[in-house]
Amino acid sequence: MGTNKHYHYYKMIKKARYTVTILFSLLLSLPGFAQLQSPDEFHGYELGDRWTLHHQVLNYVKHVAEESEYVTIHHYGETNQHRELVYLIITSPENHQNLDEIRLNNLRLTGLEEGIATENRKAIVWLSYNIHGNETSSSEAAMRTLHELVRPDRAAPKEWLENTVVIMDPMLNPDGRDRYVNWFNNMVGVEVNPSYDAREHHEPWPGGRPNHYLFDLNRDWAWQVQKESQLRYDIYKQWFPHVHVDFHEQSYNAPYYFAPAAEPFHKAITDWQREFQTTIGENHIGYFDDENWLYFTRERFDLFYPSFGDTWPTFHGSIGMTYEMPGHSLAGLAIIKAEGDTLTLAQRLLQHHTTGMSTVEVASRHSEDVINGFADFFEASRNEAPGQYKTFVVKADNHPDKIYNLLSFLDTKQVQYGTAGSSRTLNGFNFSTAENTEVRIEADDIIISAYQPQGNIVRVFFEPNPELADSLTYDITAWEAHYRFGLEGYALESRINPSSALSADDFRSSVVTGANRPYAYITSWDSMDDARFLASITREGVKSRFSQVDFEIEGQSFGRGSLVITRDNNRQLGDRFDEIVREAAQTHERSLFGTSSGYVASGSDFGSSNLRYIEKPNVAVLIGDGTASLNAGEIWHFFDHQLGYPATMLHTDYLMRANLSDYGTLVLPSGNYRDVLTDAGIEKISAWTRDGGTLITFGQANSVLAGRNGFQLQRKLAPDEEPSTEDLLQPFGERVRASASSRTPGSVYRVTLDTTHPLAYGMDAEYFSLKTDASAYTYLDSGWNVGTSRGNAHVSGFAGQNAQNLLEDTLNFGIQQHGSGQVVYLIDNPLFRGFWENGKLLMANAVFFVGN
Repeated sequence: MGTNKHYHYYKMIKKARYTVTILFSLLLSLPGFAQLQSPDEFHGYELGDRWTLHHQVLNYVKHVAEESEYVTIHHYGETNQHRELVYLIITSPENHQNLDEIRLNNLRLTGLEEGIATENRKAIVWLSYNIHGNETSSSEAAMRTLHELVRPDRAAPKEWLENTVVIMDPMLNPDGRDRYVNWFNNMVGVEVNPSYDAREHHEPWPGGRPNHYLFDLNRDWAWQVQKESQLRYDIYKQWFPHVHVDFHEQSYNAPYYFAPAAEPFHKAITDWQREFQTTIGENHIGYFDDENWLYFTRERFDLFYPSFGDTWPTFHGSIGMTYEMPGHSLAGLAIIKAEGDTLTLAQRLLQHHTTGMSTVEVASRHSEDVINGFADFFEASRNEAPGQYKTFVVKADNHPDKIYNLLSFLDTKQVQYGTAGSSRTLNGFNFSTAENTEVRIEADDIIISAYQPQGNIVRVFFEPNPELADSLTYDITAWEAHYRFGLEGYALESRINPSSALSADDFRSSVVTGANRPYAYITSWDSMDDARFLASITREGVKSRFSQVDFEIEGQSFGRGSLVITRDNNRQLGDRFDEIVREAAQTHERSLFGTSSGYVASGSDFGSSNLRYIEKPNVAVLIGDGTASLNAGEIWHFFDHQLGYPATMLHTDYLMRANLSDYGTLVLPSGNYRDVLTDAGIEKISAWTRDGGTLITFGQANSVLAGRNGFQLQRKLAPDEEPSTEDLLQPFGERVRASASSRTPGSVYRVTLDTTHPLAYGMDAEYFSLKTDASAYTYLDSGWNVGTSRGNAHVSGFAGQNAQNLLEDTLNFGIQQHGSGQVVYLIDNPLFRGFWENGKLLMANAVFFVGN
């Protein structure tokens, strides 16, 4: 009875609103009115009655662009599933005529564009909708906001658009949104059921939140691993908006959230940015108070991790904000809240529409302030370089591939760099030792100065240990570039200006030396670029070996892991052998040495058992219910786009029916594996491994296997201690903060690697690992403890004291012999969000070398 009562009340309200909409539509059809249609008119239903699919949203925004002189539409790419990505520019007709001048003037304020800005400057507001696919009310709100900004009978918004340019991206994640909406439409009956128990409120794995590759795009703004993020940033750099809003949804029982944000704020955020967040929030408060809507500010959503849709624009001089509407996928089209009220999609989109309009209004009203504040942000960055460290050094003797990958990344962010120009000795922070000490800088070392337009981005990427005002932060707390790319270098408090320019391409070459028709081609094994080369030739049928020992041949020295590609092993390819290998080397910019003999000066000859034949890996990845969708997506994307090697995505529903003998490698992503890895499931995988398979386990998959029969891995538990009087009398209000002592939400740990083991070939003896939880495991009693955290392993980011104590002397990466097969335990995730570049070679080694 309660359910029906709520539903019919909801229907009565909708009917009344729909009547008003029809009357307004009739008025617009009279002579003298433009042919612009409202979303309700265009679609034939009232927004909020149902979901609007991606192509329908596109049709409507294209209609508005065709009918309104205030709007232009621009294509900027397509998703992995080939859905179109567009953005709209909404401003006055006069501004449209001078749009490029306005845009370039704004870039001149940053210093990234040459020339002096004219007086034609406008406030620029960017509104981003639906980056999480199942937070769907925002794209519905985008259509209403678009219409309200340009409809002929409303004067106020057009006044705002005289001095403001609004950029609107109506749907950042179409693949995820349509995944959710299509599922919901298959679940709903004749009437919406607002009961929480109804199936339409419980979407299946993986949910609509992530994109095609199951990445959380709202954690990818800075790293730009995903296609959508790369394409969007290419447009963002053309504008550098003054205000940016990212529209989201949270628990359906929560009130609305808007700025000001919660602590901790990253120290790179200026007082002006803090203050103007409050100004915008105060404008929203007026509207919400008038409607008696609940809201909250300054809680939960902080501004620290740089890769959110609020922080990333903030570090580009914007007022970056997230707006969080109650709802999410659990809310469906209507749901009964804990208080007994029914939350509808119509209500959700209305509140997002209200804050969107309010944002444009306040930006217009304070247009001079936001422009001047934006200009001051970049002037300070260029001339003052706020922050403790003014210069960051990358040693020139780092591996060229690592330098190339860093500089290529910086190029996409418009970060400037150059060489030191002369040698000197200074005091600085050494990233390798994590200590302040005397450091030596050579003339060809690479200098990244904080005195530049993107100086705040430099600061955020390179500061050794970002200062955390509060341990209760929303995401990871460490991401420094030297650790991320595996580079040696320093942070200096003194200023050094780059002496001469250089290019990332200076660190790339593809040279074939030695014999023209060699006995074997040899190439070193030092980076993921080498792994991509191996993946490429292996797919083409080339057979390779890798060396388990250092060796010297014909005056050339090679280390463990180096590839030896013999002509004898590839007779079946005939003349195509040289063509395939050389073309792959050119594509992946690898240098090859062609030897005329298999006899080495030192080490092992090419016929030795120390040169292991690489069986062509046939890889399966378990994916589906029970697995952590984000980690499953990281592994999927790794094979498809980062390694370029095929892997079969094996759904968990099919595990017990699958013939695992078809595969030589099985990857278990992190997950709880409830109802998947039953006793029978674990025994099936164990038997397959004993028969010679290589099992690779990530994250919490390790805890599922730990202690099970045949698996040596064991959890390390905190010592049992009697609770102290202080613990027993701890205030209730301090419970959350006290629990932080046992957490490490994302910090850097120094890991000692056994580089004589194939899992660590090509790696340095010290690896800086991103540890995202405090799960701890003891050293393996029998097997190989390839990566271990030893004394004082914590380097950067927040880790509670209890977590630090627990994680000392623990396993990070290990190998267990299991019958004829191997188990590779990856306790830390080297593929986390696809951005921890230095860890990816561990996964490539596990695929190509371990088990061979």
